[in-house]
Order: sequence, then C-alpha cells, then structure tokens
Amino acid sequence: MIHALLLLLVANGAPVIAWKLFGKLFAWPLDAGIMMSDGRPLFGRSKTWRGILSSIGLVSAVSWLMGYGLAIGAMFGGLAMIGDLSASYVKRRRGMIESSRARGLDTVPESLLPVVLLKSQLALNGLDIAAVVLLFFLIEEFVSPILYRLQIRKRPY
Repeated sequence: MIHALLLLLVANGAPVIAWKLFGKLFAWPLDAGIMMSDGRPLFGRSKTWRGILSSIGLVSAVSWLMGYGLAIGAMFGGLAMIGDLSASYVKRRRGMIESSRARGLDTVPESLLPVVLLKSQLALNGLDIAAVVLLFFLIEEFVSPILYRLQIRKRPY
C-alpha cells in the first residue's frame, strides 16, 4: 500500500518538479489550445506534454527501483495522468478555471484509476485501495498549502 501511495505522490509531483526546473520550456499544452463546443478548452494550458511525460518517466524509474519494473511504472504514471486529465476535462465543462480547486475531483480519479487497474500487480486489496485514495486526498489537502508557502507549488491546493 505504501508503494502505491509513493507512486501517486511521484506521479503528482513530477510535473511540479519539471515546472520548477524548466519554467515554460517544453510546456506545450496537451490539448494544443483546442476549444470545445461550449467555448472552453479541452483541458487547458496547465496540462502539458512535459508534465505527462515527466510523470510517466519519473514514476517508471521509481517503480523500477521498487522492483515493479518500468512497464508497471509507465502504466501507473499514465493511468494517474489519465485520471488527472479526466478531472480537468470535467472541471472545464463545469466552467471552472484552470487550476481551480474541486475537492475530491482533484484527487480521486488520479489516485483511484491506477490503484484499481493495477491492484494485482501491486498486491492491493479493496481496503488498501480505499486507504491509498483517502491518504492521497489527505496529503493533498494538508501538504499542498505547506508546499505553496515554500514556493514549490503555484497554488495552496
């Protein structure tokens, strides 16, 4: 269970680290500025190829170090990013601006998708999955404001 939580934290933190290291360099929007019929972006400018690739790459490396292998790490990072993108898609459809806060929606898809779909590979049961999702939510709620004060995150959530 702790390994899954650590992989989630790496998946979530990798784009932030990439932003701190590179600024706007390589920060190409994933949706290429596509606007939907509702007049809002598909995902928004804050969802970048660099963020997705840095997440998948770093999670793959950490997964390999944990003994799960690169493929499991790539799948985990990719699934976490799909969950994150789905939350952004829903938030845009609801008229919420980029990087706005939506409790639960900001953490549940990103954490639930990889742990449910890779539960066998990570040896997780239902209780483990619930604990990982809850702990990830709580960490995001309580650690993000601290990271903001330390100027690691752009926003306190």
